[in-house]
Amino acid sequence: MNFTRSFFASVLGSLTAFGLLFVILLLIISATASIFNASSGSVTLSDNSILNLDLNLPIVERPPVFDEIQNILGLEDQVIGLPNILSAIDIASENPKIKGISLRSDFISSGWAQTNSIRRALKDFKSKGKFIYAYGDVFTQKGYFLASVADSIFLNPAGTMEFKGLSSEILYYKDFQDKYGFKMEVVRHGKYKSAVEPFLENEMSNENKYQISSLLNDVWSTLREEISASRGLLPETLDEIATNKISIPQDAISSRLIDGLAYEDAFIEKIKTRLELDKDDKLKKVSVDRINRTNKSYDASIKDRIAIVFAKGTILYGEGSESIIAQGVFVETIEELANDDWIKAVVLRIDSPGGSALTSELLWRAIEKLKESKPVIVSMGNTAASGGYYIAASADHIFADPLTITGSIGVFATLPNAKGFLDDIGIQSESVETHPNAIGYSPYQNLSESYEKQMKRGIESVYDTFKQRVIDGRNLSSKKVERLSQGRVWSGKQALDIGLIDDLGGLKDAIELAAKISEIDNYNVIEYPKFEENLENMLSGITPSIHKKNRLENLLPEQILLILKGPQANVTLPYIQTLLPFELSIN
Repeated sequence: MNFTRSFFASVLGSLTAFGLLFVILLLIISATASIFNASSGSVTLSDNSILNLDLNLPIVERPPVFDEIQNILGLEDQVIGLPNILSAIDIASENPKIKGISLRSDFISSGWAQTNSIRRALKDFKSKGKFIYAYGDVFTQKGYFLASVADSIFLNPAGTMEFKGLSSEILYYKDFQDKYGFKMEVVRHGKYKSAVEPFLENEMSNENKYQISSLLNDVWSTLREEISASRGLLPETLDEIATNKISIPQDAISSRLIDGLAYEDAFIEKIKTRLELDKDDKLKKVSVDRINRTNKSYDASIKDRIAIVFAKGTILYGEGSESIIAQGVFVETIEELANDDWIKAVVLRIDSPGGSALTSELLWRAIEKLKESKPVIVSMGNTAASGGYYIAASADHIFADPLTITGSIGVFATLPNAKGFLDDIGIQSESVETHPNAIGYSPYQNLSESYEKQMKRGIESVYDTFKQRVIDGRNLSSKKVERLSQGRVWSGKQALDIGLIDDLGGLKDAIELAAKISEIDNYNVIEYPKFEENLENMLSGITPSIHKKNRLENLLPEQILLILKGPQANVTLPYIQTLLPFELSIN
């Protein structure tokens, strides 16, 4: 009896498993067909439609790998790729069936440079004679900056709005270290290399105040200039509004920052009126994903290709991933592109604060060798600083957004020291050595004078190499590079003025220049690196976990997040680094 029961249970389990596998296989086939249809541009749109641009999802540099399969499985969109957004706006501007855009940017999560690139695309859309209506239950300052490009802006009558100028706040840990016995041994070069300043001081140095103030003022001037042009307000008026702040929604109307207060249903009616629709007519909304499917994204008959290499995250030594730049997968990718005759040019899209000096040099070398066979164009995202600038410096042409944070040509090393804490709790460290410097660095002992001297020599050597890469790559004098270095950060606009970049622009500009230099008119754009992905990862909810993390961060005040995150994790790694001098959050 037990045998029979076990037998039928096994058979039933096997049938269930095969059934599930069959369903998953059908879904994959359906997703593959969907991808094929998308690439062939088979989707059609209704006349008198609008592009529904809801940017309250997390915005990422690179579109999600499993986007199509997740759509088929009915999973909620978790993130949206910046290239997808820009492509959707561009397609909508050329499609006669799309008359306008409905824009939501209440809690836009993109960085300032990403946001500005979306804003530029929306300006181009308007230049085609089409309208943009923006709505928000709430407008953060960044969300309003984007919405200000619209023809008409509406705020929920019970909503709130931010317009207050810019600030940046940094936490200092010296007293904490003194109190609890943990400290960072710091070796650095560059008077602006203030990634380590919070470990050494209780307050901001004059040099750091100067560079942050200069950066904030330059970013604010760009925001103010754009909003002024869109809203027809004098720059001085915007400064006055920022000083007095917006307390209630009515203030936003009286200041002419918005056009009216309305609930969302009333906002939709305003769009329908603009489209000359009757009250009972349904508003035809087209999603970013759907409009991108109307265009043929890949043409197999075209052999010429331009590669986009997305380099996002901290630079570390190792294999690399979608959020970590490392020599493993990235050098392998660059070497593969160098040997691919169909690849005519490479666009390197960088969004990185830097990191490991060794990895930065390895990537620089790979890019130098790539340049022997193809043009290399750099497009900077929100940040391309320190090591991020290191790997960009030798490119044939560098684009940055006016709001990109770049530069930070400087070097440092930090070494955690727990000796004070161990002494307090009665733990002692002893060592036996064959030679005076055999132990090198130990977190349980104070840094020896000889080891510190050795580290300083290493840092000076890396700093000299870094400067030489900039001198050679940018064709600048050593005196000028020294003046621009010392770890100081610059906005993209400032970087153009001082010769660290060639042009202001975005990813689209970089691709167009790559095609022009390569003398090709028709080409496919292929994204790299190709990271290994599998269905298990997609089904295990990795993307939803990102979304949950992002939602949690959106709920917590910036001040609390600063404390919870503490110093940048990368700052505490015990090796020589070329890293952005602080975790700069511009609010």
